[in-house]
Amino acid sequence: MQPVTCAACGAGVTARKSSWDQTTLQWTTEALEQCAERRSTEPSSDRPNRNAFPGCSALRMSIREAAVRGELDVQSDDPLKSNPDMPEPHP
Repeated sequence: MQPVTCAACGAGVTARKSSWDQTTLQWTTEALEQCAERRSTEPSSDRPNRNAFPGCSALRMSIREAAVRGELDVQSDDPLKSNPDMPEPHP
């Protein structure tokens, strides 16, 4: 686990990149309180486990950028996808 700071709000977490597609996070109490996206998320249900926080997009981008810069180790030897959000071109 390595420290990563969100570029948007400054929340600090520890992260592990098993691969470019899999990340494990550990949030501190301070980071939970500091995360702007987490604070703005409204509970969608009164039922237990229905209000799980889906994740912070700004932190996700900060983690990806740290990995691309080599500041966060990626455990897998698989190469970085050039643009994982774009579909593969058809020949």
